[in-house]
Amino acid sequence: MDAVAKGLTRNTGGARPWGAPAEALLITADGVRIHAVHRPADGSADGVPAVVTGVAAPSLAVVVAHGFTGAVERPALRRAAEVLARHAGVVTFSFRGHGRSEGRSTVGDREVLDLEAAIDWARSLGYPRVATVGFSMGGAVAVRHAALYPGVESVAAVSAPARWYYRGTVPMRRLHWVVMKPLGRVVGRLGLRTRIDPQEWTDVPVPPVEAAAVLGERGVPLLVVHGDSDPYFPLDHPRSLYRAAAAASGVSELWIEEGFGHAENAADEALIERVGEWLTRGL
Repeated sequence: MDAVAKGLTRNTGGARPWGAPAEALLITADGVRIHAVHRPADGSADGVPAVVTGVAAPSLAVVVAHGFTGAVERPALRRAAEVLARHAGVVTFSFRGHGRSEGRSTVGDREVLDLEAAIDWARSLGYPRVATVGFSMGGAVAVRHAALYPGVESVAAVSAPARWYYRGTVPMRRLHWVVMKPLGRVVGRLGLRTRIDPQEWTDVPVPPVEAAAVLGERGVPLLVVHGDSDPYFPLDHPRSLYRAAAAASGVSELWIEEGFGHAENAADEALIERVGEWLTRGL
């Protein structure tokens, strides 16, 4: 599948990972147009080939999946991309219903198709290998995607839930109100700039904890990162994800970060730097 909507790309150059930063609208498998941005790795930007600069052309792209209500334009996601670009080429995108992407958010269900379109685009730019990092909802999507679509090198899930329908904290009860209630969806659209699908799931997606077990069975490295001050999901969520993956493989890791809150908005430069190092180690 050609993930790039023809006529809607800019600065893609000759499909080289060291090309100038590119922006595109991607077509998902179910026909939704997704806004995506490519940032070359530092040292290979400005369209200058690595053979000229003497910098090795990056072989890995990190595709970043934001949390619910995030978007390509949000400062937290742009900061994460800037830090990760020290280690690899970076593709960011807005999930359906977010930012300049079309469609409506299904809060973790069909978003796997958005991530697959972004990965497909990264490969079309010339990257032979792709890793993913997801925050909160994006972390759950990244874990599920890797279980459904083999071929991702590694996955980092930051502040991700282990199971669906969790309402054990006040922020998650508020989030369920936004997603499930008509007035809540109005608040989501006007206040949070997120367009939410009013239809409930007909088939409940495989829970992230079960998808993590599939990654373990396949030997796909999974990094689970969570804060001990996360207001949304308590520590049994990251521990469940890690145990599910580690039970079948020894290549997964669990980081419980002291004082860390939730997702990309709370992740500082030092933490994202460490995640970038983990994703690219051994490459």
